[in-house]
Amino acid sequence: MLTAPSMLSADFLNLGADLDFVNREADIIHLDVMDGTFVPNISFGFPVVEAIAAKAEKPMDAHLMIVNPGKYIERFAKVGVDMLSFHFEAAGEESLSLIQRIHSYDVKAGIAINPDVPVEKIFHLLGEVDYVLIMSVFAGFGGQKFIPESLERIRRVKAELRRLGEEHVMIEVDGGVGPSNAAALREAGADILVAGSSVFKAKDRIAALNALKSC
Repeated sequence: MLTAPSMLSADFLNLGADLDFVNREADIIHLDVMDGTFVPNISFGFPVVEAIAAKAEKPMDAHLMIVNPGKYIERFAKVGVDMLSFHFEAAGEESLSLIQRIHSYDVKAGIAINPDVPVEKIFHLLGEVDYVLIMSVFAGFGGQKFIPESLERIRRVKAELRRLGEEHVMIEVDGGVGPSNAAALREAGADILVAGSSVFKAKDRIAALNALKSC
């Protein structure tokens, strides 16, 4: 299981130290980008992303929770992100063209959906993306409780990937993820676990991260 700690839950007064921890112990650096419009909160912008990129030793995965995601694809690519996802709810019929634009910069493309979006709405894109980001809470806030119905949503996406012969497409899960549900997520078909407070707020961060890896 690949682990992707969310830097949104890091200590921003000690961001360098927290990034060193992720570089040492995790697989992916997850960046939650919020604009205050698509979601109620505002997280961080390019100055923070650029600072993280300067010290990143693991792949950077940017999750755009913003309106007009196409406006920023080139800039995120030039910053050096390796993975870039946007919400189907924000892009709609433009989703395929945005995926193609992301690929044109040699960046992996992902499509994200909130818990109230039927997974079937993105089935036509499964042959185009590199990964699917299934939100197991509603995008916009850290520390929310995991929505159990997310497990069945993951299973349905995994089954469709098998049916299409697209099993190389990875499933990433974000929201309320921790050691208590990691095994169930893996059984359902998850490949990448995004974890914020369950890692950064843990008394023993390494133990919490290892529990996710070994599930």
